[in-house]
Amino acid sequence: MDIRLGGLDTAQVARLLDEHLEDMHRFSPAESVHALDLDRLRASGLTFWSLWDGDEVLGCAALRELTTSHGELKSMRTATAHRRRGVGAALLDHVVGEARARGYSRLSLETGPTAEFAPARSLYAAYGFHTCGPFGPYALDEFSVFMTLELDLDSEPAVT
Repeated sequence: MDIRLGGLDTAQVARLLDEHLEDMHRFSPAESVHALDLDRLRASGLTFWSLWDGDEVLGCAALRELTTSHGELKSMRTATAHRRRGVGAALLDHVVGEARARGYSRLSLETGPTAEFAPARSLYAAYGFHTCGPFGPYALDEFSVFMTLELDLDSEPAVT
């Protein structure tokens, strides 16, 4: 597996993001969907990575800078056909490492509360993320779970 900076210009990533947005709209009301489309993932202050096996995209993740000390994990997605193969963990390792390298003291995310999002919440909890209140641009929403990780800049990510 190979994590690459970018990939937003490929048909494979476009299909993966279409799958992601479709699922988000299936499991959450439109006003509670905070997933980003291709154009919004190109915004300044946001870095996007895709994970590949040869010519096949397996997943993606993005990191948005909220402040000089606080980042947000965005658009974390494993292709349905590649779940339970370590794709999410590889991407999360990469993004947490990048957040530390940037000097962030905190990394946060928004995900869903329903059973469909349980594997993602479990992965985040295994990395030490804990629930928190809304952050950055978010407001309290029954269809959102907010999680955050305080980053120790001198240590490596450790799955608990």
